[in-house]
Amino acid sequence: MEQGDAKLFVGPTNTNTLLPTHSSARVGLVLFALWLMVFAAASQIMIVSPILPDIARELNVETGRLGSLISVYAIMLGIFSLVAGPVSDRLGRRIILLAGTLSMGVVLLLHGLAHSFWVLLGMRMLAGAAGGLLSGAAVAYVGDFFPYERRGWANGWVMSGIALGQVLGIPAGKILATQLGFEWPFVAYGFVMLLAGFLTWRFVPQPDVQLAKDRVTFGGAFRSYRALLAQPAPRAAVVGYALMFLAIGLFIPYFPLWLENEIGLSGNAIAGLFLVGGLANLATGPMAGKLSDRVGRKPLVVASCVLFAVALLSTPYVVTGLVTAYVFFALAMVSVAMRIAPLQSLVSALVPDSQRGVMMSGAVSVGQVGMATGAGLAGLIYATFGIGGNTVGATVAVALMAVVVVYFLPEPKGDTPGPPTHTPIPPVETSESRPAPSHVAA
Repeated sequence: MEQGDAKLFVGPTNTNTLLPTHSSARVGLVLFALWLMVFAAASQIMIVSPILPDIARELNVETGRLGSLISVYAIMLGIFSLVAGPVSDRLGRRIILLAGTLSMGVVLLLHGLAHSFWVLLGMRMLAGAAGGLLSGAAVAYVGDFFPYERRGWANGWVMSGIALGQVLGIPAGKILATQLGFEWPFVAYGFVMLLAGFLTWRFVPQPDVQLAKDRVTFGGAFRSYRALLAQPAPRAAVVGYALMFLAIGLFIPYFPLWLENEIGLSGNAIAGLFLVGGLANLATGPMAGKLSDRVGRKPLVVASCVLFAVALLSTPYVVTGLVTAYVFFALAMVSVAMRIAPLQSLVSALVPDSQRGVMMSGAVSVGQVGMATGAGLAGLIYATFGIGGNTVGATVAVALMAVVVVYFLPEPKGDTPGPPTHTPIPPVETSESRPAPSHVAA
């Protein structure tokens, strides 16, 4: 088949992902290893903002320069995520996970030597590069290892590591930074990441899936992404990711500032706000993933968009104090958790095994661009229109996401055997869905 004749693929191709020898205990260890690396990766990102005052004080840095610690991380993550996608399709997800956990673990430990701002900036760049290796590979691995009928359940548990990072990682890291110095949260998460790497090496196998056959080159990677975006469903998935993170970037950064300046909440109350939001996220994610395995991915994603829009539009009028702020922020976080695992499961099924790395890494990279764009626009909108402008902008973005999901993303029905191929997108499969392996632990 010529590249120009390639058609949309609407179901996964992994025909032998979960072997009978994979016991419930082994599946649990795989999930725990992935969960731990997500927890460590998320915690070391989220801790940066709360400890910026500690960094400024200890390194004698001007406040205006501190934002670059966040931006360089995001830039490097986006670049290396795009690189890691094609490599993981060619060599397998396991080797990328091992490289990512080892490199990030070592780099985080080296943060302990960051005794100047420029050294710390370099360390954050290296951490971003390592994060790029992990960002798409962990979700792609779930797509390789778990059948489509259990993928929401698995993604829900793995992504709950982000929520626990918000609940536990931020407070613990802030305590370490205050008591011992800003370097120590990174060092602590470095040890956690190395433990995740050890568990990956010991218990996480390379799934028996079709890998890409072409040699990895810069030109080949560019053509892979271009071919992916030429297809309607993968293109819609990327747009959906961009809109989802755009909405978050438009709302989250200035919501605490509005609560402090306009509603009068204290700093401790705002810290508690994120704790409550994290707990809501932690409780919702696994349940939403499991429910999406039963009722489908699209209903959960669309319902989450509606809930998010309602919470956003109500905020300027209903949030008048501590309790209402906590309630509506918790609703917003519940809506985010409702869509992450179902959307990841759906998107992972739009392409064959040999392109899942490109698909997920591309979506993650574009999502980062959406987040950065939203955060950049949020300040201008807030200064001009107040929090109402931010909520309207975020609502428009999430409403457009719902439209994309409803009209442009197919809902795969289950695993279907795919033909051996290394073309950018294989033809539509017509074979009947096979049942999920019965030995996968619930």
